[in-house]
Amino acid sequence: METDVYGQDDNIKAVREIAVSDDELSEDTTAGRSGTYVQTIIISMRKRTHCPNGKEISSTYDVVMLLYNYCRVLSSINRDGGPYDRYPFLMFKESDMPPKSNYFKCVLCSKCTKPKERATVNKDITKYLRRKFLIEAKNGDIICNKCRHIFRKERDQKVLPCVKTSKSSSQTTATFSPPSVSLKIPSTSKSNAYCCICKKPGPKLIVISPDVRTATYVDNNILIPSGNRCCPSHICEGHLNDDALCRIKTTDESFVNRTYLLEIMNKMRKKIRESASRRLNFDDSNLSEPDYITMTGLSKINFSEVCSTLSKYLKNTPARTITTTVAIFLCKLKSGMSNRFLSTIFCVSKSSVRRAFNSVRQAFMSEFVPANLGFQHISREEIIQKHTRPLAQSMFGGIASNSAILVLDGTYIYVDKSNNFHFQRRSYSTHKGRALVKPMIVCTTTGYYVSVLGPYLADYRNNDASILTHMLKTNVEEIRDWVNEEDILFLDRGFRDAIPLFRRSRIQAEMPRFLKKGDKQFSTEDANMSRLVTKIRWIVESSNARIKTWKYLSHTLPTNQIPFIGDFVRIVCALSNKYAPPLSQCTDVESDQLEAAKMIHLSKMSNTLKEHVETENLLKKKLIWKVASECDLENFPRLDDQELRNITCGVYQMKLASSYIQEYTDEESDIFVHREDSNLLRIKIQSRHTSSKKHQLWIRYNESYIDSWYCLLPSWS
Repeated sequence: METDVYGQDDNIKAVREIAVSDDELSEDTTAGRSGTYVQTIIISMRKRTHCPNGKEISSTYDVVMLLYNYCRVLSSINRDGGPYDRYPFLMFKESDMPPKSNYFKCVLCSKCTKPKERATVNKDITKYLRRKFLIEAKNGDIICNKCRHIFRKERDQKVLPCVKTSKSSSQTTATFSPPSVSLKIPSTSKSNAYCCICKKPGPKLIVISPDVRTATYVDNNILIPSGNRCCPSHICEGHLNDDALCRIKTTDESFVNRTYLLEIMNKMRKKIRESASRRLNFDDSNLSEPDYITMTGLSKINFSEVCSTLSKYLKNTPARTITTTVAIFLCKLKSGMSNRFLSTIFCVSKSSVRRAFNSVRQAFMSEFVPANLGFQHISREEIIQKHTRPLAQSMFGGIASNSAILVLDGTYIYVDKSNNFHFQRRSYSTHKGRALVKPMIVCTTTGYYVSVLGPYLADYRNNDASILTHMLKTNVEEIRDWVNEEDILFLDRGFRDAIPLFRRSRIQAEMPRFLKKGDKQFSTEDANMSRLVTKIRWIVESSNARIKTWKYLSHTLPTNQIPFIGDFVRIVCALSNKYAPPLSQCTDVESDQLEAAKMIHLSKMSNTLKEHVETENLLKKKLIWKVASECDLENFPRLDDQELRNITCGVYQMKLASSYIQEYTDEESDIFVHREDSNLLRIKIQSRHTSSKKHQLWIRYNESYIDSWYCLLPSWS
């Protein structure tokens, strides 16, 4: 019998020492009768023959296991004694069985080895396995001769002696570089059977392209051997994504050959030449976030999203990529630079810039603009819920109202004087004194652009009222189906001729009040209502100013671009809807409602100081006033910013205050104090528009707050 390292011979010896004859095996037991399985096993074990089923018993371990498994079956059938009392070897427990044999697998290739084909792993091999294959060998692990020969071959090739070659004239020494060079550069393990990043096996793996390997080395100083594979999810836009870079495992040094070194050098040379030939490059994403916002008006992520959306309508050309094409268009819109200047900084021809500008405009109008602008891109309910401030809803629609509130106004896009006389007359604005066209802007109370209509001509036939009347009568973009009877439109005084149409359509229109014939100043009620309307309507002026931040639309456009002005304005508004924050945002619904209630309450109050000035005829009385420098004004209240905002109900007046104060920094101010009522002041304020005008202002105060005020300006009643 062969010697077994796990003590299997002792178990078999115990079985052999049982003095049981063939006749005794068949006595009083079915299991031990002649020809049964147990008897056959024991006899086979004694004679070292084969089992009846033809399976060779190759080792003593197999014999014991075969007998043990059969005894377990018998024990489950007959548990009342029987042959187990006579044959105690049948009472083996599973814990008494010897462990399975170790087949001495190679730690590297997992191949079973014979005694003459293996060796124990030493320290040098352990370091080699850890450095190149990221395998941690343990004490007692073995390695096959084939893998050990590979280790020795690579170890011997690290340092080669110089080879001396003799020539007829003189003795010279030539040093040949080794096939593999060790570099102190982190590297991944080399394998094409599993992912080199997450170690996931195939088959759905892709070979890492040379461009990705070069980009990984340039950006992260990690070498990836040629032929390595990885999961497709690890690569995004020609680079390893952030998750892959976090999960990748590297060694401290790498082994590269001549071919790989030449490949890296050629790739680096190509990148350097491309960088030198292109002054402004959006493909390599080497620009910072502020650079993207300055050049394109979008953040880096938003710019990539726009390029991805337009990629189905654009294509790469030998002169420019899709990213460069979109960047040219956005840079021209944002900065207003000429085609010649753009061709210089992007290193493309002027004709290429012109074609790029036209291609991107068409791509935007195909899908992006219809999805983010127009009456059909958003429902009326969504406008009410997401893009209407509670301040406007509380002041004009009511808290429980279901009214959509829109603000309308036209903006001006200046154009060159046309050679077409008919268009020259129709585009000339007598109000501005120059040629222009007027897009009509429709936005919400948060500054969200609902639609851009037009552009319209600027002659006397196309004032704001005529444009709005045309919009409703022709049902542009099905506006009459979108607007309901209870909806509210905020307009300026230029739409006054369209009021009869609103009344017939039962649409509520709000605009600043008009000065009645013969009056020099608004009544207190009309002035307060104008203030409430202005509190809501200012948003459209800021929306128009946001459009003009794209400098191309604030410049005077050439006549050949007039047919596309509407597209440019719509593209800018769609980009603002998609990526820009709201111009007016509600931070707290309750605070908006409280401010609305406060303004409504103040608008219904009468101005007692105005009545006092008119009753006492304080405007014409001069002797009752004395100069403020002769009086002590220490009891005048000192208000902080929040208290001033409570008085003005906004920040517009506070922004103008510093400009008004500059008028009196170098000279004395015209401030007077009433001789009998020391808490009443009269101030003369220089008009900011006319040098020959000074406005009269009265203020009544006490030690803690401003009680009332009155000014002779037409709208300051």
